[in-house]
Amino acid sequence: MSLSLQGVRKDFVGPDGQAVGVIDIERLDLEDAQQMALMGTSGSGKTTLLHLIAGILIPDHGRILHRVHGQEVDVAGLGEAQRDIFRGRHIGYIFQTHHLLGGFTALENVLLGMSFTGRRHDRAWARHLLAEVGLAERFDYKPQKLSVGQQQRVAVARALANRPRLVLADEPTGALDAANAQQVLALILRLCGEVGATLLLVSHDAQITGQLPTVLQLGQVNRASSGRAA
Repeated sequence: MSLSLQGVRKDFVGPDGQAVGVIDIERLDLEDAQQMALMGTSGSGKTTLLHLIAGILIPDHGRILHRVHGQEVDVAGLGEAQRDIFRGRHIGYIFQTHHLLGGFTALENVLLGMSFTGRRHDRAWARHLLAEVGLAERFDYKPQKLSVGQQQRVAVARALANRPRLVLADEPTGALDAANAQQVLALILRLCGEVGATLLLVSHDAQITGQLPTVLQLGQVNRASSGRAA
């Protein structure tokens, strides 16, 4: 799935009641199956940008164009319910912390990733993904019985559960030690390649972003973040 942001701006109201610019992007494009990293400091708008692309937030101005199956969709122009459906069917989201449901097993958490696709649960695919992230022996383990690194692996599998055309990764290794961070990043890159998904990863860690084929500083594309203090 290709992606194009055109004239996208998002402001928030500061404590003094004045508008604070968070996102101001004239143009940002990703090609189908491209893997790109955006590097930015804390508070530079990384999460806001991903939320806009995913349709969790809508911009104040501009277009966010997803091209999937030959059709172009401006997610900024969709209603909330339509954005939810589009995200469930086409976008996988990996958060910094796993956000797994404690009452569900690893397998059940991955199956939940399929709940908003409009398609039936595919248990074989969920098991395959967990095996691919090294958890073939832990399908029935609940999060509290898994290490932090293993929990994040489940979260990666869950994000790929709907065979997304676009994967958004928000500091996906930020809560991990160096060894686990490297393993999780390798899994993300490999699994995105397996399903042919476009990947946009944001991080402040140059050791992580530097391993992707395309790396941009957020300030290069986001005028609102240029020169902003962390």
